[in-house]
Amino acid sequence: MFKEGIGESSEFSGFHPWVNLIYYVLAIGITMFSLSPWFLIATFVLSWTYSLLLRGKSVVKLNLIFTFWTLVLMALINVLFVHNGKTVFFYVRGNGITLEALIYGVSAAVMLISVIIWFTSFNVIMSSDKLIFIFGKAAPVLGLTLSMIFRYVPLLKNRFSEIRMGQACLGRGSEQGYLAKLRQFGKEVSILISWSLESSIESADSMEARGYGLRGRTSFHLYKITRRDAVLLILMLALGAIVVTGTILGKTSVWFYPVYVVHEFDLMTGVTLAAYVLLLSLPILIDIYGEVKWKRSSLAM
Repeated sequence: MFKEGIGESSEFSGFHPWVNLIYYVLAIGITMFSLSPWFLIATFVLSWTYSLLLRGKSVVKLNLIFTFWTLVLMALINVLFVHNGKTVFFYVRGNGITLEALIYGVSAAVMLISVIIWFTSFNVIMSSDKLIFIFGKAAPVLGLTLSMIFRYVPLLKNRFSEIRMGQACLGRGSEQGYLAKLRQFGKEVSILISWSLESSIESADSMEARGYGLRGRTSFHLYKITRRDAVLLILMLALGAIVVTGTILGKTSVWFYPVYVVHEFDLMTGVTLAAYVLLLSLPILIDIYGEVKWKRSSLAM
């Protein structure tokens, strides 16, 4: 059903830009301050789930590679440079390799992976039009810069594919030998950089000619707060308030050194975790409901 991903046709993407932005502020912000294993598992699984839902199977390989190397590198770096902790596995030149340092490295890696994967779905939901709408009046330069940053990752990928195809049509790209392939790759990258810089200058000139950022300039948009936007926003803020309260009360606290200790799982911890899971699951549930509704309406026709 979602093999190719639902992309920008996502039901959640149809909500008001402020609703989308506040969701990601809550999801990513809370994730960055939660190193409890329960919360890390929740954000890791749900970030992966939403990424797959939006972008389909094409994102699996990229996510797996990024997840594997981030886990390995951060865990390895932490155990080699941090020697705190009471549970020592062995010694390397007199420095202890400890269980606590390994757990901290893995926990920090999972948190970082989750944040990055949340940003990949953010890039799908928050289009350049939405970013310019949100920041256009208060911070026009920031809005334009953010929209260009998030737009350039897929754009550069597509342009590089076009350049490589064009070079192949000219009979290039089939060279034998490492140095020849490296030279050809450097030529393709040079073309990509030149193309991108020229496009950036054209975009800046175009926006300046349109009076972007000038005082008194008006802009057209179709975004209006509706009843469903208000209901979802209130629900998100209520769930976010519960999670933030639980975090302030120490329900997501973890002590890594000198001994790894997780806060006791009591009622308030359970309520905080449930609110966190529901908060992160909202767009997934909304999009699945939207797709099922669309399939039913298509069959009815």
